Amino acid sequence: MTTYVWDYLPEYENERDDLIDAVDTVFRSGRLVLGASVQGFESEFAAYHGLAHCTGVDNGTNAVKLGLQALGVGPGDEVITVSNTAAPTVLAIDGTGATPVFVDIREEDFLMDTAQVAAAVTPRTKALLPVHLYGQCVDMAPLEDLARRHGLKILEDCAQSHGAHHHGRTAGTMGDAAAFSFYPTKVLGAYGDGGAVVTDIPEVDADLRRLRYYGMADTYYVVQTPGHNSRLDEVQAEILRRKLRRLDTYIEGRRAVARRYEEGLADLVAPDGLRLPRVTDGNDHVYYVYVVRHPRRDGIIERLKGYGISLNISYPWPVHTMSGFRHLGYGKGSLPVTERLAGEIFSLPMYPSLSEDVQDKVISALREVLTEGIRS
Repeated sequence: MTTYVWDYLPEYENERDDLIDAVDTVFRSGRLVLGASVQGFESEFAAYHGLAHCTGVDNGTNAVKLGLQALGVGPGDEVITVSNTAAPTVLAIDGTGATPVFVDIREEDFLMDTAQVAAAVTPRTKALLPVHLYGQCVDMAPLEDLARRHGLKILEDCAQSHGAHHHGRTAGTMGDAAAFSFYPTKVLGAYGDGGAVVTDIPEVDADLRRLRYYGMADTYYVVQTPGHNSRLDEVQAEILRRKLRRLDTYIEGRRAVARRYEEGLADLVAPDGLRLPRVTDGNDHVYYVYVVRHPRRDGIIERLKGYGISLNISYPWPVHTMSGFRHLGYGKGSLPVTERLAGEIFSLPMYPSLSEDVQDKVISALREVLTEGIRS
């Protein structure tokens, strides 16, 4: 049987009764759109973060897009972010009519190099979009200082960092607003698409609620400002309510897998070979994915297929190198760290219900491949 980087079936078997009850609860409620389950999840997810407001939306991409729009980002503006991210982060910026501006990432943790952001600010810069990638947070203090000095907005992309902390603060509580994805693979994942934006600013929340509902507020028939059909599904919201109660348990499960990998592979780490994830200062990592590095990455992945292990790369093609963003003018070599790491990073299987037997299989196979040598 092939081992993949993610599998929801073990979790489903463990939680099946509760998940089926969640679906039945919605179907028996008499309301299938923006009902008690969406309202309940919004309230509970906001409370988890210690914030006043949460607006559920249909997916993580629109969480970023609507979050930016609610913060006043639109055509002619610039938004500073990174290229080492899922393309939807940048597509969401583009969807507002604003221009994405990229800075490079840090070698040690693959996160935004905040030391480069000040030089990227122009009179057109409207917002900063740090991506809390792989399960830990960007160094936020320099961004907060920069935002204060230049009057910029901060939208945190928390799609991969549910429950992570940075110097004691929860991911999603350090900017003006924060966007989340509940795609099934996430630390808090639905059984389909879903997203949310959290904020402490009532005006931003009010704008978000209009934007997700055609631009309407008090009545279905009156559009106050052009919006979208971006409502969080009632069934997914009820599932997320149930799973939110287990979020901290999921995180502990992921950390246990990460510890086992570190214990099993630590002696193979070398400056010119295998590198394991580094938890940077002030961060509590939630290990959405367990990203390692090796200069001969492609050979390793190919060899591991022979052991029945199929691995993933997050992400093999930086966004600025994609043909769809060629118009932004970032040529080869413009983001050297991002480009180099894109050829070295790969992810080991990571999810809280990953059995120890499968973990041992991955560790043993990777040890054999690294010890015997890799054909590039």
